[in-house]
Amino acid sequence: MCGRYFQQRSSGDVARHFKVTGAIANLPPSFNRAPTQDGLVLRRHPETGARHLDALRWGLVPRWAKDASGGARMINVRSETAAEKPAFRDAFAKRRCIAVADGFYEWQQHGPKGAKQPFAVAMADGAPMPLAALWEGWRAPDGTILRSFTILTTAAVPELAVLHDRMPVILPPESWAAWLGEASADEAALHALLQPYPRAGLAVWPVGSRVGRVAEDDAGLIARDPLAVAPPGLDDPPLRFDG
Repeated sequence: MCGRYFQQRSSGDVARHFKVTGAIANLPPSFNRAPTQDGLVLRRHPETGARHLDALRWGLVPRWAKDASGGARMINVRSETAAEKPAFRDAFAKRRCIAVADGFYEWQQHGPKGAKQPFAVAMADGAPMPLAALWEGWRAPDGTILRSFTILTTAAVPELAVLHDRMPVILPPESWAAWLGEASADEAALHALLQPYPRAGLAVWPVGSRVGRVAEDDAGLIARDPLAVAPPGLDDPPLRFDG
């Protein structure tokens, strides 16, 4: 799953990486993005075809919802069934997007008291992490529109399954056009894009427990925890994110 992530790059840096030609939302970076907070989302404008970088609320609220409270429970959706679920199927067909992160956090449960060790997961080359997502617009009783998103998950690669059996879908660059609707793709072709990302393309390392507190938000959250004992193969050097 994906219940917390970080985005340390500025909106301008993200826009340049994804070749955004339309509007760019100015959303401050965060090292501890949590559900119901705004996140950067890459979308294709339906009329101009331009890529926009927008700030949408994390936790999808279906159009037919009576209120927005249920969005906090819809931060993730299983990629295998997203096209069938009433809350997501219309968005899967018409409102696909990319949630932009620099990495996400996952917790490994260990110890007799159920203690959990958090880990950071980022792209091994330090590039932004493009997560397959869906967005929706919900009209409030006062007429305002809330735009929200959910992140798609898939089965974790075996090396990461010791942390959690699910992981967010990370889209390689050759998948972006089809996922955003810039290139035609039927439902089968879209599902074929939603694969686990290879461990070799990821950097993984243990971080401190402060990340579990939403109020904590600073660069120290992605530093390696010097006291942590990581499972074999899950202790890469932390990335510096210089570019």
